[in-house]
This record gives sequence, C-alpha cells and structure tokens, in this order.
Amino acid sequence: MRFKDVIGQDEIKAKLVQAFKENRVSHSYLFYGAPGVGKMALAIAFAQYLSCENKEENDSCGHCPSCQKYEKLVHPDLHFVYPHLSQGSPNKATSDTYLDLWRPMVNKSPYFSFRDWTNNLQSENKQCMIYAAESESIIKKISLKTYESDYKIMIVWLPEKMNAECANKILKVLEEPPLNTVFMLVSNNREDILPTIQSRTQPIKVLGIADEPMKHALIERYGLSEEDANDIVKISNGSIIEARQQIEQDEENAFNFENFTLMMRLSYAGKVPDAIELAKSLAKLSRERQKSFLEYSLIMTRENFVRNKSLNLAYLTKDEEAFASKFSRFINERNVNEFIKIFNDSYYQIERNGNSEIIFADTIFNIMRIIRL
Repeated sequence: MRFKDVIGQDEIKAKLVQAFKENRVSHSYLFYGAPGVGKMALAIAFAQYLSCENKEENDSCGHCPSCQKYEKLVHPDLHFVYPHLSQGSPNKATSDTYLDLWRPMVNKSPYFSFRDWTNNLQSENKQCMIYAAESESIIKKISLKTYESDYKIMIVWLPEKMNAECANKILKVLEEPPLNTVFMLVSNNREDILPTIQSRTQPIKVLGIADEPMKHALIERYGLSEEDANDIVKISNGSIIEARQQIEQDEENAFNFENFTLMMRLSYAGKVPDAIELAKSLAKLSRERQKSFLEYSLIMTRENFVRNKSLNLAYLTKDEEAFASKFSRFINERNVNEFIKIFNDSYYQIERNGNSEIIFADTIFNIMRIIRL
C-alpha cells in the first residue's frame, strides 16, 4: 500500500515522509483513533515507504521488488501481531498461526474492524487476545538481521488486546529495539493500553477522514452519485467503516436500530416482563454482537442529545431521524451522562465475560428508571 492509496490524512503522510528525510524516524509509533479512519493503512504505507528501493518525492515507488512484496504483505522484514484465538493453549498461541487468514483480509482492505476480524476467525463467543507466547515470537523476530530492507517493521494491531504478561515482556525491546527496527502500534482505544507501553512510543492521533477525500473515495469505490456520497459522509463520522456499513445497509444496523427502539419503548412504558424477554434475547447473541449493540446505543444517545439541543450536528439515517423526532426530548442535560454511564458500564462488563442476561436486564431497568422520571 502506498501513501496515495490512503484516504485523506495528508498532514500525517507529510510528517512521516519528512521524518524520514530528516533522519528522525522513531523506533516506535502509536497510531491511535477511531476504527475506519486509516490507522492501519498509514502504518503499512509508511512501512512500505521506509523499505522502498526507489523512493519518489513523497511516496514509495510501487514497482521495486520491495514494494511488490509489500503489496502482498509477504516482505520478509515485515511482521504483524494481532489478537487471535488461544487454540486451547494461550502459552503457545501466536499470530503466525493465522497468517493465512490475516493477509487476505488486510490485502482486501486495511479498513476493517475488530468485529470483521473475529468474524473471519469464526470466534463466536471466544475471546481474541494477544497472548504471552507472542512476546517470545516478537523478541525472536526483531533479534534477527534484516533480510532485504534497511528496516525491520513490526506492526502491532490493537495493542490494547495484549495481556499484561506479554506487554511487560516486550517493554525493553520496545524502548531499545535493535538498529533500524521500527514498531508501529495501531490502536482503537489508547486509554486501554498500559501506560508503560504508551510512554515508549511516539503518539500519532489519527482524526476522522475529511469530507472531501471521503466523498471522492465513496464515489470511486462504490459508484455513488455525488448527492448520495454527501449524505453518507454526513453520517459516517469520518470513518470509512461506518460509511461502508451505511452503504451496505447490513442486517446488523437494522438489528441494532430495531432493538434500541424496542428497549426505549419498553422502558418508557414500564413493561417489565417484556423487558426481561428482551434481555434474554440480547443475551443469546455472541459477545461481539452484544458489544456492537451497546456501541450503537452510545452513538444513538449522543445523536439524540445533540438533536434535542437543536444543534445541526446530528448524523442520523431517515429511520433514525423519524424515531428521534419523538424520542430525542427524553435525552437531555439532566440524564445524558447517566445514559452514557449505563452503556459504558454494560460494555465493560460484557467485555469481561459477565453474565449477559443479568447485565442486559440491569441495563434496561436502569434506563427504565431514568427515562420515566
């Protein structure tokens, strides 16, 4: 992947190129921001640029042997670490086991979500993490001499999924890696990364993709009209993942919207038996779908609050707007923080394998309490 293939983010691209030209390439970077803004794309493009044999003024050439191998993600000096299944033995599981699934997915598009990856793994309710055995694999790989490039690159996707034992074992090599070794950490939630890891990296905050490059990308990649592309841009929050979901109108969005509206209507009506049935229904979903629903609920809370305050900043589909026209008055400055805390706490508990039925029942009853005040 070349810099020209990364959607927008021109300022970050320029800074990375300038760092190389001034011989200021850091030994470790932390690209962080929301899913779908291009963090992984930037990391791969920068790695390819560093290894390119015939660099252009502001990009890799795309034609040299190094670039050709990078295009297939098979360069011997490029390594990936990412969350995966334990296969029954966390002490032996490493990312290399899943390379045959990882490479095709990233090659197809570096704009993907954690949910996309776990679906690819068919993980169902199993947790995906970066386990302790990965630290030995990382240390072994970076201790070897480079094969073809001047740089050895280690891209770690979602370091917040790294367990503490693994993280602590790589602290030394992360702080003082071998010469011309570059770590690139790609994170969706910087605050969930251990402070000892963060302090050893150069942070690069990747904001949402600007409207114009996003619009052009949607027109080019999905054949949208300019009018349709503009509509999608308004509700995508600068994320190509959210834009793609809106275009595809997948069943997940419809499912989340249906259950969010049902949850709010049952809460307003105080229908306890029906609320319990809804909690049971949500508890039957996979962990990742449960978290997806709670993330959607947080987004809808924000959008309805903004709409209630008569600010022209709400990004809603037609169906969501129709619902919000009647519902948004129930989310205001007196209770919005409570709504946010309820959904955040539930997400935290689901992520830590709490009892889903109890968690969702508690979520709905708490909403019922504040929405009826």
